[in-house]
Amino acid sequence: MSEPTGKYSITMPRDIAEAAKARSGPSGLSAYVAAAVARQIERDNLNELIKVGEAGHGPISEGEIQALREQLQEARGRQRAQNGSDAA
Repeated sequence: MSEPTGKYSITMPRDIAEAAKARSGPSGLSAYVAAAVARQIERDNLNELIKVGEAGHGPISEGEIQALREQLQEARGRQRAQNGSDAA
């Protein structure tokens, strides 16, 4: 992260802190926690966008979600196949 940093004190369950510490690797616990918080902020922002969209257009049905998941899997499969043929 190239943004200026600040020092904060947080409290969390010991088992979560120890697991995060064990997984943090060479970048350290602060970087690991910052990345986790950044991902949560992204998720919160996406959830807010979904709420706005659903307020204007109605909720997304399970069928629509499943159809989009299938499209995504097909696109990923094509991408993998294309990347595999690029390597040849």
